[in-house]
Amino acid sequence: MEKYILKNGIEAIIKRNKNTPRIALAMYMGINKDETKSGIYYIISQLMYQGTKTKTAEEIAVYLDENAIDLCIEKKADYLRIKLQCLNEDIEKALEILEDIIQNSTFEAYKKEAEKIKGEFLSDLDSAKIIAQDDYYRHIFQNHSYGTGRQEIINEINLITKEDIINSYNEVKDNSKKNICIIGDIDETKIKQLLDKHLSDLKNAKTKDERKKIIPIENKTISTVEKEDANQAQIFQGWLFPSIYSEEYASIILLNTILGSSGLSSRLFLELREKQGLAYTVRSVYEPCMQGGHFFVYIGTEPKNIKTSIIGFDKEINKIMTEIISNEELENAKNNAIGKRQFYQETNMSEAVLKGYYEFLGLGYTFEEELIEKIKKITAEEIMQTAKKYFDKPAVISVLAPKKYLTESALIC
Repeated sequence: MEKYILKNGIEAIIKRNKNTPRIALAMYMGINKDETKSGIYYIISQLMYQGTKTKTAEEIAVYLDENAIDLCIEKKADYLRIKLQCLNEDIEKALEILEDIIQNSTFEAYKKEAEKIKGEFLSDLDSAKIIAQDDYYRHIFQNHSYGTGRQEIINEINLITKEDIINSYNEVKDNSKKNICIIGDIDETKIKQLLDKHLSDLKNAKTKDERKKIIPIENKTISTVEKEDANQAQIFQGWLFPSIYSEEYASIILLNTILGSSGLSSRLFLELREKQGLAYTVRSVYEPCMQGGHFFVYIGTEPKNIKTSIIGFDKEINKIMTEIISNEELENAKNNAIGKRQFYQETNMSEAVLKGYYEFLGLGYTFEEELIEKIKKITAEEIMQTAKKYFDKPAVISVLAPKKYLTESALIC
């Protein structure tokens, strides 16, 4: 594996995995400015398939299909990510269409795409869980782009103009940090030439992140959503946590594993589902972004169990803050966390996505190996200290249920 700098300064991580039939490329393009209207970056990611100055949407689809090229463009919290996969012999064809899409997208079909996205999101909001989850994000990341939910996008997507889209896309295309990771059975000399041929006209700029900063949660926040036809109560309880750059990142991964991300062996599952029978699904999630992260616990339960579930959350959170975990539980958590992470690099694409992501963040493409070594060295005391540091701060609780049960749980008057 090596790092190659294109003529325009874009870093490319190149790795040869011999005897693999398909080459995978992951490309990251940073987002440095807030949207002027909710949904602009999402609609950009969808419109990049929908026609260029040289090809119609139909011609792009035929080109991809005829050459067995898989192309996916995703909008994430801090970047646009392009994933490209093709047969080894078709890498130049793949890079040709990638260059065309990046440089020549017209965004002509924006009105049609806006209606399509609006319809999809309205359909999503038939789900009680998604409504509650959006409400939780809205409150944990108050007035921040990380908290933009489906309803905000629905409200504003028809206000987005073609000029808005082009201006925002040009900002990403011309004024953001970019990097590439390409992995497969490739000739390193040839791939360097092809990357320079097709992507060296793209501008690379390490500009400052000008987005709003995350606002600290000053007081415990309880948000309720009344939904009379909800058969289950949806409960999210979360805290602001540090980003992936934190020295406590490895400790937080294990904290999450112990509490709720390890499935049947997690504390929340054993206590709230197995012992108390409160729900089928209960878990914890840690999501780190560039500006910061959050950690939440979730349960879907009968509406009558709202108060009992929140008490159960508090009990398990307090326990991990005040009681040292056993050596056995610590080792089981390490094995579980490390075992899961080994799946992250099973394919050329998953490896390209992971190493490209770390390189984009400035952590370096060897960060995963370094992280695993850190996980192995984490102590029970460090996990308890990390839990105390972040769980002892104000939480956001979002609960969706029929009004009767919200009232009975003393969440509303």
